[in-house]
Amino acid sequence: MWIMLAAALAALQSARRLALLLAALAALAGFYYQVLTWPVLPLLAGTAALVALRRYDPTPSWQQILSEALLVLIALGLLLHLFPGFNNPVQVDGIKVGARSLPFSFFFNFDKALIPFVLLACLPTLFRARACPPRYPWVAALALIAAVPLLLCCAVLLGGLAFEPHFPSWLPAFMLANLFFVSLAEEALFRGYLQQRLREALGGLPALAISALLFGLVHFTGGILLVIFATLAGLLYGLAWHWSGRLWLSTALHFALNLTHLLFFTYPALHH
Repeated sequence: MWIMLAAALAALQSARRLALLLAALAALAGFYYQVLTWPVLPLLAGTAALVALRRYDPTPSWQQILSEALLVLIALGLLLHLFPGFNNPVQVDGIKVGARSLPFSFFFNFDKALIPFVLLACLPTLFRARACPPRYPWVAALALIAAVPLLLCCAVLLGGLAFEPHFPSWLPAFMLANLFFVSLAEEALFRGYLQQRLREALGGLPALAISALLFGLVHFTGGILLVIFATLAGLLYGLAWHWSGRLWLSTALHFALNLTHLLFFTYPALHH
């Protein structure tokens, strides 16, 4: 089921009919294994009706504005796990990755995985938008890559992390979940949709700053240090998206930072 759902997300940009078929099969498997239960049905039906409405009358109108607003609210609800009927299975429950790490749990999130499908109905350019390339692309690319360990090392200096290498047995499950059900979902919302819409209205730099700040604020439950760290990370992901226009590029950078964090530093944070 989860491999099918990941494959659906991987195909969503280039083969949408295949992606929808795989997603439908994954949903059927989800109901069979009770990862999805009946309260999900009204949500799926309502979302499908909004998407059909947009396809039936694609001309700009108040119906289009209202349907897009409702779809974005659905995406936010999926991000925050607000909708009933999703029994996201826990993969790791309250374990300490290392001696100095805080206890950590992670799930396979079916609800968050639906976010790119919802937002693609709002914005056809979700995966590939207009690029604003920098003057020296290779320098910019190297700077973004170098910023990943630099940001993590700054967190060490601030006392939020410490160096602590790990290679847990559940690493493949973490990589699958973090790439498709976390990084892609969050990048679809904050970069592919939000930053793109803000850039259309306000310009590149305000869009970058606002989307990064909102991304940081979503992490408020982890404390002020995590909000700052996530905001700075959001600036990196936002630059990757702004310069390339490609959602998968910002997703890859997001995933690379999360994976580097797990492999070489206390995860999710330092236990004081």
